[in-house]
Amino acid sequence: MKTHDLRAEQDAFRDECGVVAVFGHPEAANLAYLALHGLQHRGQESAGIVVSDGEQLNQHKAMGLVQGIFTRDVIESLPGHAAIGHTRYSTAGDSAMLNAQPFYVECSKGPLAVAHNGNLTNAIELRDQLEASGSIFQATSDTEVVLHLMARSSEKTLRHALRESLLRLEGAYSLVLLGKDRIIVARDQRGFRPLVYGTLEGPMGTAHVFASETCAFDLIEAKLVGEVEPGEMVTVSADGVSRENFAPPLGRSHCVFEHVYFSRPDSVVFGRSVEETRHEMGKRLAVESPVPADCVVPVPDSGVSAALGYSAESGIPYQPGLIRNHYVGRTFIEPRQEIRSFGVKLKLNPVRYLIEGKRVILVDDSLVRGTTSRKIVQLVRDFGASEVHLRISCPPTMAPCYYGVDTPDRDELIASSKTLEEIREFTGADSLAYLSLEGLQQAVHGDEESHCFACYTGRYPTDLVGIEQLVHDRQKVDRV
Repeated sequence: MKTHDLRAEQDAFRDECGVVAVFGHPEAANLAYLALHGLQHRGQESAGIVVSDGEQLNQHKAMGLVQGIFTRDVIESLPGHAAIGHTRYSTAGDSAMLNAQPFYVECSKGPLAVAHNGNLTNAIELRDQLEASGSIFQATSDTEVVLHLMARSSEKTLRHALRESLLRLEGAYSLVLLGKDRIIVARDQRGFRPLVYGTLEGPMGTAHVFASETCAFDLIEAKLVGEVEPGEMVTVSADGVSRENFAPPLGRSHCVFEHVYFSRPDSVVFGRSVEETRHEMGKRLAVESPVPADCVVPVPDSGVSAALGYSAESGIPYQPGLIRNHYVGRTFIEPRQEIRSFGVKLKLNPVRYLIEGKRVILVDDSLVRGTTSRKIVQLVRDFGASEVHLRISCPPTMAPCYYGVDTPDRDELIASSKTLEEIREFTGADSLAYLSLEGLQQAVHGDEESHCFACYTGRYPTDLVGIEQLVHDRQKVDRV
């Protein structure tokens, strides 16, 4: 990434998207807003909500954070009993208002709104086919492809038009769709991205809710029913709930990075507690890569759970030796270049009392380009640590993701071209160790038959149709 290297260093893995759907509650917009607030960690670029009152759809979306976009006046301007919502960080398509979701259209099927979390690996191919037959696209996001496929479907009902469209998609998606009298949610046949189903009691009886993570349910006091299964489509209307397979499920490919980094620790993802998994990752890391030290210090916030696990297993005291500033905005005036590690210092500050003169084990969830890790190691040394041992609670990131995680291209991934010793030298750590692939698989209670580990192995579970064009487009976006 050429023109915003600082953001690239701080956000080498951009947060992906979060989706929510609500049906059967008079305050559907408010519930969707609260659920999106719980999913804010999955995307801080833009957010939107579309609501149906049974006759027409109304929408509001904007760039920025959920809380700033949906004021009381905005929520009150969105009456209705059904809603879908989305919070976004771009993985396909420009970072711009035109790509903010949900997308809304009027077509022969009536008013439609759709949003999704994931990445369609054949989006370029489908878009070319649709444009050749007369479709005009307004945005660059792959989500718009779904709307065009539905609008051109010969099927009369929303359910059948969506099913026909889904059968043409490749890649990862957890999708929510809103019509004037129903919501439909669907999940790809491999279940790359999480999508959960819940209920809550309201003035209209039992309301039905769907979200990317269970933490969204906790906020609105919804009861978890279970997951939307891979290859499943769920329709909710005044007639009730219909669950069906739009296609047979394929071998499961749950994204392991949901447990490593993306999901909130208070969520249950793919049927397993995220906090429990990360704690176990830390414990296994301590067994695999012990080192004499005085304290275990996490890189907050995503390294905290693994650091606690490492401390518990090793018996070395846990210390919150790095404090994170949670109020750092995405834009700021950068001082002169002589101020080293400015971007890191904005977010993190060491506690000298806890680390001065100590042998520190620094635990982080990932090491991508290595530039941020290098600055953090130096920062800890500057505040008096006598030794810094870097421990990463996942395997080396060797390959880019094409299923909704905006990882750098292969040549920017330090582990794809450097040895462990070369990476250690680059970061300046006294020692460096990653969790093994086997250790990660044991921690998530899964293997390549149930989870996708492609970013660590380079073995992709699907055909990557048109992937060279997808990579080219992503590089073009990064250089804007």
